[in-house]
Amino acid sequence: MDENQYSVPEEFFEFPRKRCCRRGLQLVLLGLLTVALWAGLLTLLLLWHWDTLKNVKQLEVAAAQNVSRIAKELHRHQSDRTAQKSQAALMSQTVHELQAEQKQLKSQGSELSSTLDRLQEDLSSVKSQNLNEKHTALDSLGRLKEEVAKLWMEIQASKGSACNTCPEQWVNFQQKCYYFGKGPKQWIQARFSCEDLEGRLVSIHSQEEQDFLTKHANKEDSWIGLRDLDIEGEFIWTDGRPVDYSNWQPGEPNNADQGEHCVMMLGSGGWNDAFCRSQLDAWVCEQLAACGSAPPSDPTDDSVDAGSASL
Repeated sequence: MDENQYSVPEEFFEFPRKRCCRRGLQLVLLGLLTVALWAGLLTLLLLWHWDTLKNVKQLEVAAAQNVSRIAKELHRHQSDRTAQKSQAALMSQTVHELQAEQKQLKSQGSELSSTLDRLQEDLSSVKSQNLNEKHTALDSLGRLKEEVAKLWMEIQASKGSACNTCPEQWVNFQQKCYYFGKGPKQWIQARFSCEDLEGRLVSIHSQEEQDFLTKHANKEDSWIGLRDLDIEGEFIWTDGRPVDYSNWQPGEPNNADQGEHCVMMLGSGGWNDAFCRSQLDAWVCEQLAACGSAPPSDPTDDSVDAGSASL
């Protein structure tokens, strides 16, 4: 048998060998590619890690700076708060001291006010006493002068002189002169007006005198010189004489509302106690009529007047 018939061609054995080499080369290349990929990935990871570490360090530095700044601000805030607390405590102490001083000043002011009130009361009492003494002295002087004038009138009348001379606009009746004043006045104003005319508010002591006044008053309500200012219910005339005649309206005096202390003569002639500050449109004054010649001067006039002036 010929050897050539069973011999295998050489190319048949070379093909698988080449194929195996190629496959190994591919595997090597794939491994190298894989290694390269892993190396690149690892490089990226390292770069990311380094960048992250760098950012973290920067954040740590920034955080440390912020913490330091906040700590400083906190320390400054605590210092300011401590100073404020100290200042508040000082202010509170000052307020307490001022309140204590204010209480002390109030107490002293209250004591001074009480002392001043007592002094004013004492002064008012002294003034009132002096005024009462002055008024009493003046009233006594007036009554003394009037008694002297009456004695003089009696002497002149016994000599045949007519004692019926009155100032202009005054009306004569029974050796007295009467002035019927007009214009709204309170009782005290009417009294002063009569004194300015050298007279006084009229005192009524008889029915004849009352009838005369009723006729000339022309039915007007008029102030007269009767009042109970000192003791309630004890009426006295401005001339100091007792109430020996009265002409009260029925039910009067009634001291309505506990404040009627001055007396008015109604248009009908009846008397009524009224409020002293009421305004009446009429008032009646009186004074002694003059005789043919002036009465002798009172030798005590100058000394009494000087004493009254000193009061």
